[in-house]
Amino acid sequence: MPIELRQSLKLTQQPIMTPQLQQAIKLLQLSRMELVDLVRQEEEENPIIEEVVEPNVDAEPLETNYETPMASSSEVKETREADVESPALNWRIDGFSSRAKKSEEGEDGPTFENFLTKKATLSDHLFWQLRLNDFSEEERLIGTLIIGNLNEDGLLQVSLDEIASQSGLELASVERVIQKVQAFDPPGVAARDLRECLLLQAQQIYPRESLVQALISDHLDQLGRRNYQAIAKELQVPMEEVVRASRLLSELEPKPGRSFSDENIPYIIPDVYVYKVGDEYVVILNENGLPKLRINPYYRDILREQAQPTGEAKEYINEKIRSALWLIKSIHQRQRTIYRVAKSIVRFQREFLDGGVAYLKPMVLKDVAMDVEMHESTISRVTSNKYVHTPQGIFELKYFFNSSINTARGENVASESVKEKIREILSKENGQNPYSDQELVEILKKQDILIARRTVTKYREMLGVLPSTRRKQIL
Repeated sequence: MPIELRQSLKLTQQPIMTPQLQQAIKLLQLSRMELVDLVRQEEEENPIIEEVVEPNVDAEPLETNYETPMASSSEVKETREADVESPALNWRIDGFSSRAKKSEEGEDGPTFENFLTKKATLSDHLFWQLRLNDFSEEERLIGTLIIGNLNEDGLLQVSLDEIASQSGLELASVERVIQKVQAFDPPGVAARDLRECLLLQAQQIYPRESLVQALISDHLDQLGRRNYQAIAKELQVPMEEVVRASRLLSELEPKPGRSFSDENIPYIIPDVYVYKVGDEYVVILNENGLPKLRINPYYRDILREQAQPTGEAKEYINEKIRSALWLIKSIHQRQRTIYRVAKSIVRFQREFLDGGVAYLKPMVLKDVAMDVEMHESTISRVTSNKYVHTPQGIFELKYFFNSSINTARGENVASESVKEKIREILSKENGQNPYSDQELVEILKKQDILIARRTVTKYREMLGVLPSTRRKQIL
């Protein structure tokens, strides 16, 4: 058969990822904070978008009906209403204003400086001690380099040779200064490793406890394995003394700079609230903090006037209006999708909402996808970085999707329920005779849960529980 080239027509369908569709998909997987940041960026780049600033309203989430049909892009004017300021913030501002007014009138009151606070860092605390000590110029230079090369835990990150090279001074001078810096507060600061950090603290806090210092210097590895008998045999001391010294050692701080950490604790703001009203659970979206957007009326009036702009100005305004309308529609679609997915999860996990983690059902993305008639990838994006407030606590939406484990009665239980059972069993164990992983398998088997030992080991490690040999308490 001869080989030849031919041209033919073929009709096919394939999805086209337009920029607008990519933006809509991106909005689905954003968290609340990321969505707010994106909206702020769009407001800076698109003058057509305007945020509506409303007076304070009740901060409680209001139920919104997202089952109504989606409006067309030409009808979309604005998104849901959100608070801009909280009543607590107003109270503080009003209180401060009243106190400032009283101060102006001559009444006694706190000055403005009393409202300014700044937490001292580890470097500030150490430099303050460096200035108080009688150091020469060379020693002060070395001390500055040492403090500047400490990590957030207060441990030295570089070698003494590097500090000597940076300062251009002799190594003996660096060794002399680091001993002085290591005597600073907090104890253990400027140590080069964990062993030296604990030893410095033991010398300052327990100067007469030679056994504690011996454990740190020579038996730290055995102590981590709780091999008290071997330590007592090598040191020729009673095992009770080794246990007592290990308890003193456990009170030391392996990270001296921890108390000066300026790390802010992140607080979770739920995207969805689930309340029980009567015998039914109600799903309410939390839209507090989400900006309320609309088309700037100034540009809308320009297009309505008879003397409409022409050329590039008109095209620019039309393009920005289309972009703004699509963003508002995408945000509304995002909220509607979250609502539908959360409502589906509530239907599947009603027993969990009534009874707790022990009643959590095994569920996969496909179950919710079939219920809401969406693709599994959409469900995965919607449940990413989203949290729900339930009567049982705050959980990530992905928490409800877990694998199933068979029982002796042919039923399936969720893996999270098994983890909770393991946690309960370990909380009641005897500290002097902790359960091994194989014993946990046998206990779960008596509760009709069939699970392999390696799976128990994996779940125990996910719970952050040490092996039985390291959980054992001698006395």
